[in-house]
Formats: sequence, structure tokens, C-alpha cells
Amino acid sequence: MSSTSDKIKGTANDAMGNVKQAVGKATDNKELQAEGFVQERKGEAQKALGETKDAVKKTIDDV
Repeated sequence: MSSTSDKIKGTANDAMGNVKQAVGKATDNKELQAEGFVQERKGEAQKALGETKDAVKKTIDDV
């Protein structure tokens, strides 16, 4: 997967996780809140992976 697609998927997961958490809080659904929390963290990890890929590519290109 490319760094750009990692960052896009990460952003989408991050946003959906936030929505799930908010809906879970509003409906007092602890399971949905937890699912949203996990999805948000997954998104953050995907974005970090994309940024790391960019940094590695830049380092290789600079050599």
C-alpha cells in the first residue's frame, strides 16, 4: 500500500472512530464507544505508517 493510501485510510478510520465514540456516548452504548476508540487508534497508526513510509522514501531519495 502506498503512503498516500495509508494516510487516507487512516484519516477515514480516525474520523469514523470519532463518530462511533460520539454516537456511543449519546446512546450510552459502551460497546460502540470501545469500537470507536479502537478504530480511531487504528487510523492514527495507519497515518503514522504513511508518514514513516514518506520519511523513508525521502531519506532514500536524498542518498
